[in-house]
Amino acid sequence: MTAGQTISPQGKSHQALGRDFFSTDEIRALAERSDLWGWWLVLHCWGTIALALALFAVWPNPLTFVLAVIIIGSRQLGLAILMHEAAHNALFRSRGLNDWAGEWLCGRPILADLAEYRRYHLKHHRHTQTAEDPDLKLSHPFPTTRASLRRKFWRDITGRTGIRQRSQQIMFALKMAGEVEGQPGAQDLAQAFSGPVIGRALIANAAIFALMWAVGAWWWWLAFWVLPLLTWFQLVLRIRNIAEHGAVEAVDDPLRNTRTTYAGPLMRLLVAPYWVNYHLEHHLVMHVPARNLPRLHRLMVERGHAAKMQIGRHYLDVLRIASSRPA
Repeated sequence: MTAGQTISPQGKSHQALGRDFFSTDEIRALAERSDLWGWWLVLHCWGTIALALALFAVWPNPLTFVLAVIIIGSRQLGLAILMHEAAHNALFRSRGLNDWAGEWLCGRPILADLAEYRRYHLKHHRHTQTAEDPDLKLSHPFPTTRASLRRKFWRDITGRTGIRQRSQQIMFALKMAGEVEGQPGAQDLAQAFSGPVIGRALIANAAIFALMWAVGAWWWWLAFWVLPLLTWFQLVLRIRNIAEHGAVEAVDDPLRNTRTTYAGPLMRLLVAPYWVNYHLEHHLVMHVPARNLPRLHRLMVERGHAAKMQIGRHYLDVLRIASSRPA
């Protein structure tokens, strides 16, 4: 097995999965990386965040406040998606630039760790929709009832999910730093927050705090970074997870255990930035940059595979399927 390949549940490498549908030359062309594209996507994501802040700064009112929170929360998902690109070494041409930008410009601002995510995520690719899939816990509950889905969304939008997950992150960091008779002491606390995991997240967020204070007010970091991260980001992250693997078939067929969902302009703005909705195609050839996934999808459709693929007509339709279990 060559470097960068992984093994699917079928026992085939992801490169081989792609070759079931595309020629080597087609895959090579689709997998071409571009530093220019990588920088443009990172700048686009942060630029959209800046525009949302500018909207509130110029017209400060409850409506622009809510819009800023929603747009920034969606772009925090965008940062997570770009970190995902970097984890596959698909955002930039070099591994070093993927690691640096994925870590500092995408992952750490949203309290994510690129190296840990890469290990976790590649395991998901190797074992999609099997008992060894670390993401199975996200897709296994579906389909569920409408009431259950509403409760999940309510926990997300009210911050309960985000607070619980951030608390678990902090407790894990404290545990890794070392405990004294089950209780972290002051020295352990200092080690946890100066270590590579939490410490880098604090550095990144201190920079965001300083910038927001410089152009606005000290409370902007709480209102326009922490609040979106704990609320809207969690909601759209759940919708993304449901769309990708929720209520699909628990089989080895890569056209049936993963879903692509069509998304219009509004959904691309708020729920599915940076072509993340083409998830089935990503699983077929995971090192193809996201910008080329629509081309890969068109090739699949042109070659008559659409009827065999899990394709959601739109996100509301996918949520209807995911909540179709009788009460």
